[in-house]
Amino acid sequence: PVPSINDMVVRACALALVEHPRVNGAYREEVFELHEAVNVGIAVAAADALLDAVVRDAARRSLADIAAETRRLAARARTGEITPPELSGATFTVSNLGMFGVDRFSAIINAPQAAILAVGAVAERPVVRDGELRAGRVMTATLAADHRILYGADAARFITDVRDRLQAPLGLLV
Repeated sequence: PVPSINDMVVRACALALVEHPRVNGAYREEVFELHEAVNVGIAVAAADALLDAVVRDAARRSLADIAAETRRLAARARTGEITPPELSGATFTVSNLGMFGVDRFSAIINAPQAAILAVGAVAERPVVRDGELRAGRVMTATLAADHRILYGADAARFITDVRDRLQAPLGLLV
């Protein structure tokens, strides 16, 4: 399948999580846990439920593989065929309401994860490039972080890394 914007966000986050291990961590029973595996949860709207389907070892997967896996998981979630193992073990979550036309929103962290990324719609907006006003495609992403494990500066470095990766999408193919 052709990768979607959400697939690119998942890939960018997975790569950035390797570089920012606290974001891939958890706070459980007053102890910090830093996970070796990067398992990115994707929020999937199913009948009367919001499920967190898990793309396992996302940092080791290609963009094409992530695209295939997100389609498979979303389809299984929507038909009610998804299994408990496919819904457990996320170390970070991406929640995308852009496909519903939502520009921006705040997502609630899935405890004990350290953070969640809320992704809004890609929209054409005025932007300034090289001193000139032009039309550009812009997307809003908002990171909610558990400050017991992930401080503001760490969160800012992570979201900057994700932004930089999305602004250079060819790097997501490597």
